[in-house]
Amino acid sequence: MLHLVMSSALVKRVSRGMPVARLLLAAEVAILAYRHLGKLDSAQRRRLWTLLVRSRGWPRSLTGAERLEFLYLMARLEPRLLLGTAVRRVSPVPLPKRLLYGRRGSPARAALSRRN
Repeated sequence: MLHLVMSSALVKRVSRGMPVARLLLAAEVAILAYRHLGKLDSAQRRRLWTLLVRSRGWPRSLTGAERLEFLYLMARLEPRLLLGTAVRRVSPVPLPKRLLYGRRGSPARAALSRRN
């Protein structure tokens, strides 16, 4: 399968400017991010996007209730788990789980154990 992908004309054209390994790693991280966004339904994703645009990068631009809603939606995405999984996939050296997912009992560590 990988041979078919590597022999396609598009991949050959792209690989001249960018090493294929980096392209595959970027695609893998994009797939991980897409899976984490799948934890929210479409209404929640739309609401998260609305809150991001409304805040313009400054949390104090939101009301207290909107800030709580934003934090709730971000917690549903489990960003620490996404970051830890992405680093584990990309890093050539195995890293301690403590660095990737936080200390024992952290929400990311609990989500990792639920996933396995």
